[in-house]
Amino acid sequence: MELRKRLGWTVVCFLICSFAAFAFHNQIFSILMEPAENFSSAPNNKPIYTELTEYLSAAFKVSLFAGIILSTPIIIYQVVMFTSPGLNKKEKIYLWILIPSSITLFLIGAAFGYWVLFPPMIKFLLTFGNDVASPFIKIGNYTNIMISLLFWMGLIFETPLIMFFLSKIGIVNHTILRRYRRHTIVIAFILGAIITPTIDPITQSLVALPIIIMYEAGIWLSWVAKRRTNPDTESI
Repeated sequence: MELRKRLGWTVVCFLICSFAAFAFHNQIFSILMEPAENFSSAPNNKPIYTELTEYLSAAFKVSLFAGIILSTPIIIYQVVMFTSPGLNKKEKIYLWILIPSSITLFLIGAAFGYWVLFPPMIKFLLTFGNDVASPFIKIGNYTNIMISLLFWMGLIFETPLIMFFLSKIGIVNHTILRRYRRHTIVIAFILGAIITPTIDPITQSLVALPIIIMYEAGIWLSWVAKRRTNPDTESI
C-alpha cells in the first residue's frame, strides 16, 4: 500500500512537471538553441522540420526531459520516505547528504555539457563540409543530440558519488579502483567517441577529461569512505 502511494505521487509529480514544461516548450527550445548561435547558416536562422509530427515529437521529448529534471527532488524524496523506515540514524544522515549532492552534481555536469562541450561540438558539425553542402538542421536531430549530451554529462559527474557509496557499503575500495586507472583513460576516450557525434579529437577529449577527473575524485572519496570506518587505511 505504501509503495503504491509513493509511486502514485511520483507519477503525478512527473506528469505535472512535464505538462508545465510543455506549456513553456518554446522558451525551453530557445535555451537549447543558444549554443548554436541562432543557426546562422540555416534558413531564417532556425532549425527545420520535414515531417508533420517532427516538431511536436521534439517538443514532447524536451518536455519529458525537463519534467524529469524538475520532478527529480520530489521523486528522490518519495524514495527516501519509502526506504527510511528500514535505515538506522547514521544511514539516514548519509542519505540526506547524498540527495542534494547527487542533484547538484548532475546539474553541474549538464551545465558543463551545455556551456563548455556543446558550443565547439555544434560549431564543428555546422562548419565541417559547409563548402560542399549547406547544413539544414532538423529540430528532432538537434534536440536528440543536445538531450543525450546533457543526460550523459550529468551522469558522468555523478561518478564520484557513486564510487563513494559503493565504497561505503563495501562493494569496492580505493585500492581496487586505483588498479583500473589506466583502463579508465582508455574507456574515457571510447565514451568520448560514443557520446559525441563528431570525429573531432578536441571535442572527444573535452568529454574524456571530465570522466578521468571524476574517476580520480571518486578514488579520493572512496579512500575517505574507508578512512572514516578504518583509520589505519593506507594513503592514496
